[in-house]
Amino acid sequence: MRTAIKICGISTPEALDAAVAAEADFAGLVFFPPSPRHVDTYAAAALAARGGGKIGRVGLFVDADDGLLRDAIGAGRLDAVQLHGEETPERVAQVKERFGLPVWKALPIATETDVQKAEAYRGVADLLLFDAKTPKDAALPGGMGLRFDWSLLSGWRGKTGWGLAGGLSPANVAQAIAETGAPLVDTSSGVECAPGVKDVDKIAAFCEAARQI
Repeated sequence: MRTAIKICGISTPEALDAAVAAEADFAGLVFFPPSPRHVDTYAAAALAARGGGKIGRVGLFVDADDGLLRDAIGAGRLDAVQLHGEETPERVAQVKERFGLPVWKALPIATETDVQKAEAYRGVADLLLFDAKTPKDAALPGGMGLRFDWSLLSGWRGKTGWGLAGGLSPANVAQAIAETGAPLVDTSSGVECAPGVKDVDKIAAFCEAARQI
């Protein structure tokens, strides 16, 4: 089965066009002001109009309230919501019910115990995104180029409804897919030339490498 590809932190028309040209499956729009990849509703609306039906749009939120979710979903014409904060299984279920969209839950991973915590979200979230755990004093919950020990996911190999993030780049994505069997891979800083600045050549190279498996 072909591995799905998400390019997260898309914030410019050029980056969106590159993701579409490389046949990525999803563009991630970050609605989190502290992030260098943040887009407001006006930018999200413009990107949604430009992308049309050529690529799926996933909005990334960090402990967002319903007002922000509602505005961003409408402006970005989102196909899915990705919750990247401390959202509980109950909050995930609530968001799914209120907005009627698939909900992805990002989970920070550093140890086997972190992977086991994912069980609480199974059957609640539509997709679990295993991402590298950032330092406690980090300003951002992700997008920092960190990776974790992929062997921790050995118990999840072959299961549907999950994806791999954290430190993925054109240089290692094929290996990551081979080792984990991830149905979806997600990159952000791995295809940038500076924080928040996407490199169109790296986007193309990432998608090409991911499709080698």
